[in-house]
Amino acid sequence: MSTAQWTEDAKVALKEIPFFVRPAARKKIERFAEEAGITEITVDVYQQAKQKFDS
Repeated sequence: MSTAQWTEDAKVALKEIPFFVRPAARKKIERFAEEAGITEITVDVYQQAKQKFDS
């Protein structure tokens, strides 16, 4: 389980992802944050992770 905390805005952004892939996307974003040494997942972190995985 990730130690990163999600901001409310980031949680709202996560809901843009279809529910059936959301758990996998959440894990990927949390892993991205953990590898970068990030302890709080903000909308900016969410967007950075999304860009990385979308490319």
